[in-house]
Amino acid sequence: MKIKDGFMLRKMNEINIVVPVGKEVKNFNGYISLNETGTFFWEHLAKGCTEEELLKAVTAEYDIDEATAKQDVTTFIEKLKSENLLED
Repeated sequence: MKIKDGFMLRKMNEINIVVPVGKEVKNFNGYISLNETGTFFWEHLAKGCTEEELLKAVTAEYDIDEATAKQDVTTFIEKLKSENLLED
């Protein structure tokens, strides 16, 4: 799974945001702000990792149990899917 082309992660005034670029500007009005964990997820998904790889990465990086991490990863991915921001 991978972040769809046409979206870029930018840092503005210490806040991480995702903005549309190119033709996606017409399709996606606005931006998405991400906290530290959301940015971590986004950066891994931009590289094309699987949900399982993302789960392993987040449990290795943060002091979080696997069940909570799985719920967080699933929620984040579902939100991206609902906004049509992921490729399979």
